[in-house]
Formats: sequence, structure tokens, C-alpha cells
Amino acid sequence: MNQNNGMQKRMLIMTLIVFVFFIAYEFLVLKPQQEAKAALAKQEQTQKQNVAPDVNSVDTKMVSTDVNGNPVDMSNSTDALSSKSIATSQIVSTIKTAKSTIEIDTLGRVAQVTLVEEKYKDENANQIKLFESNQLRPLEVRFADANINADAFKVNVVASLANVDATTSSQELVLTQTLNGTVLTKKLTFYPDGHYDLNVSTTNEKQFFITNGFRPNVLADMYAVHGFISKLNDNTLKTIEDGKLDKNENIIGAKFLSSFDRYYTTVIYNFEKSLSITLMPDTKSNPQGFIHGGSDVTFSGFIGPKNHRDLAALNPELIDVIDYGWFTFIAKPMFLLLQFIQGYVGNWGWTIVILTILIKLVLFPLSFKGMVSMQKLKDLAPKMKEIQAKYKDDKQKQSMHMMELYKKHGANPMGGCLPLILQIPVFFAIYRVLLNAIELKGAPWMFWVHDLAEMDPYFVLPVLMGATMYLQQKITPNTMQDEMQKKIFQFLPVVFTFFFLWFPAGLTLYWFINNLFTIGQQYYINSVFERKRAEKN
Repeated sequence: MNQNNGMQKRMLIMTLIVFVFFIAYEFLVLKPQQEAKAALAKQEQTQKQNVAPDVNSVDTKMVSTDVNGNPVDMSNSTDALSSKSIATSQIVSTIKTAKSTIEIDTLGRVAQVTLVEEKYKDENANQIKLFESNQLRPLEVRFADANINADAFKVNVVASLANVDATTSSQELVLTQTLNGTVLTKKLTFYPDGHYDLNVSTTNEKQFFITNGFRPNVLADMYAVHGFISKLNDNTLKTIEDGKLDKNENIIGAKFLSSFDRYYTTVIYNFEKSLSITLMPDTKSNPQGFIHGGSDVTFSGFIGPKNHRDLAALNPELIDVIDYGWFTFIAKPMFLLLQFIQGYVGNWGWTIVILTILIKLVLFPLSFKGMVSMQKLKDLAPKMKEIQAKYKDDKQKQSMHMMELYKKHGANPMGGCLPLILQIPVFFAIYRVLLNAIELKGAPWMFWVHDLAEMDPYFVLPVLMGATMYLQQKITPNTMQDEMQKKIFQFLPVVFTFFFLWFPAGLTLYWFINNLFTIGQQYYINSVFERKRAEKN
């Protein structure tokens, strides 16, 4: 049993160390790399005197087919530039919806989507643009016939309208591309909510493939999953993260395909007639999805935020576009509860507070058992030391007497660890929910927090979180005998405070409230044991 006690300590320490490393890697490694890359891109852009890259020179691709008729990329792609500006000479039609501005380029692709709602602004207070200027663009068509395909990247499309106003009602746009051997026609209907219906057809039954494009590139970090996800006819989900696709892969019978970062998606869906998809890796092994269009295909699409209500309004199955990782089965109902509470409270910050309290109340029986076990072990610590000293040369007798001691006093060395382990899935689920919830974007709480999806500008919440973590540590019974282990735990509040300085305020708020109520629970347990000790004396 003494071995079990040591195992408990090692598991606790390992869990905390892994989590600290998880945070440290993002801040100390990935963030500097991203900043250096951004600085280099900015320098390159300045040297080019802010001239936007030529779409044709960047995106022109040659495609042939393999023996199965799947598209094979024969181009040499270049590293993505950071600039999101598109030359006006490359835009043939601009569509305005109530929630976005969509720009169509000379090859009939979606060149850029700008979110127009007030809350969707970047760090420079500009409306968020979803795509890099030279990435694989949504609605790009590639032909099975290599000669026609080459022609398709040289001939401009003709748009039926240069400007489309779909802010209050649906509007149609027709894009026609007359090629050597076929005419490609895209008939689009845009709706005020930003989604669209599309029929793509060719004459002479020329076979083609069409893509939903590379994912939006607004926020892609190590915390949240980003890459590709598809829902199949059997309702299973297939997710491939960026950097994880090393060869072509076929998907037969898909309801939707989505390319996404933390908050945004470009999704194509058809719930009446399933889609066949070929995934192709780019030069960085990122997944790129191509739908087998045949000579005529119809589907719907949406490019924008992964807002739960907006996706559900299009089709309830599109909620699966939001991927919470391993604990999705817990995270989904937890988000629904969060959304339900917010419907009554009206403020996302106070909703997080209420949800945290509810979770603490539901998990209190588990927490109570763990805290009671820790108190018992603390009371038995002197006797445990005596046994360890008396039988230090006989581990078998030491374990036997330890087991007798635990049995006599009803203590369980794993009692403090097991409840913690059982709560881990719940913790990570709420962590993923708050990390992926675009609903927190632009949502205020109190007078100094104006955006729960961004860091606390005055570091109030991280400091409070660190202070409560320190206080919680001080009042929690510590049964550790090793001085090094004690020092590691004593230093953790400082480490966590440091890294939480840059965490989204909503996530830090959750952790702070969680600590606050854990302190209350611990005070209660401590007082119960103090009364019992007083009664014995």
C-alpha cells in the first residue's frame, strides 16, 4: 500500500508537470516562432511596397488523375504569405451578406471572406479576414483532363453581377468559364446568413473536382484542433489534423467536409446526396479536400465562425463541425448547458461562473471523498513515518504494517487520487468548450474585461487565479514526505499565474471560480475534522 501512496504522488506530479509543459511549449516555443514568421512576412511585404501577390502566379496548379480517377497535384506549392489583401484587379464579383463580405476572383474561387459583425475584429481593430492571399481557395475547380485543367487556370470567368447585395434577401450569381472543350458554369445563391447553395456543371460531360479550400487562418495554435473533419453516412466523424496527412486518402459517402481553425470553418455539405472526397496533402502534410464533381454536382456551403446556433440553424448535423477533441462526448452536452444558462443570464461571463458552480456541486461527492482521504492520511502521517523508520530494511513488513494502519483507520492511499482522475475528463471537456467557443468572442464581463476570448488586459483574473491557487494549496493537507515534491507544488501557483497571463479571460475566469469554490469545500472539510479532533480530546 505504501507503493500505492508513492504512485499516487507520482501521478499527481506527472499530471501537473505535463500540463505546465503543455502551456510552456506554446508560450516559449510556438509563440516566438509565430512572431518571427510574422515579422519576416511583414518585412517581405514592405520590400514589395505593399503590392498584393499575383493570384495566377501563386495559385495556378496542374492536376492529372491516377488510375482511380482521383486528382493528383502536380504543382509545387509555395509557403503561405501572411498578407490577406487581394488585388482588386483579381476580383470579379463582391457579395455582401448580413454577416460577411465574399470576394470572388477571376478564376471563380472565393478569394476572401471578411466578417462584418462588430465583434469580429483582429488585434489591429480591423474586421477579420479569414484567408491568406495565396492559399488553396474555396470553390477552386480542377479537371481530370490535364489540357482543360491548364486552360482553366488561364481563362477568366464571366460574372453575371459585379456586386451582389444579399444582406436582406437571397440573391443569385452565375459564373461562366468558357474553356477549350467545355463550358464550366457555377450557379450560386447567397443568403443573408452567409451560407450559399451551388450547382456546378460542365458541357460535354467533362469530369472535375471542386474543393472547400484550405482552412481559415485566423487562429491555429496547439491548444485547439485545426485541420479537416468530415461526417460520414454512418454518422462517424473523420478528423485529420494539420501536418498529419502523408498520402492521398479517399472518403466515400460523406455528409459534409470542413476545413477549420479554432473558431472558423469553410464547410461544404449535402445531406440528401452524399459526397465522395479525395484528401491530398500539401507540402506540409496538411489535408486538402476535393469533392468528386463528375460533370454536375450540387451542394451547400458556409464560410465563417463556428457559432453553435448559426450552424444548427443551417442543419443540426453541422454542429459536428465543432470538434472538442477526445472529450467531445462530454463537451457537447456541457456546451448546450452553457448556452441554456446564457439564454437566461444574458452574459457569458456570469454564465461561466454559474456553470462552474454547478459542476463543483455535481462533483462535490467525489471531491469530498478525496478531501476526506487526504485529511485521514495527514493525521496518519506521524504513524506512517514511524513504520517507515522501524521497517526501513524490510519493505514487505513495512507494507504489511502500513496496510494494517490504513485498514484500522479507514484510510485509502488512493482515495485522494482516484476522485481527481475521475474529474479529469470533465475538466478537459470544459477546457475545450471554453477554448473553442466563438460565442465568447467580443463578449464582455465586468467593467474591465471586454472580450472573454482574449486575455485579461489588466491581468486581474490571472493574478486572482494564482492567489486562490496558492491559498488552496496552503489549506489542503499535504502528505508528501519528499522535500523536492513539496517545492515543486509550492512553485506551481507562480508558474500557472505566469502562463495564464496570456490565456483567454473566459478560461481564466473558470479556473479562478473553480479555485474559489474548492477553497470553500476544503475549509468545510477542515472544519469537520477539527471538530472531530476537538471531540476526541
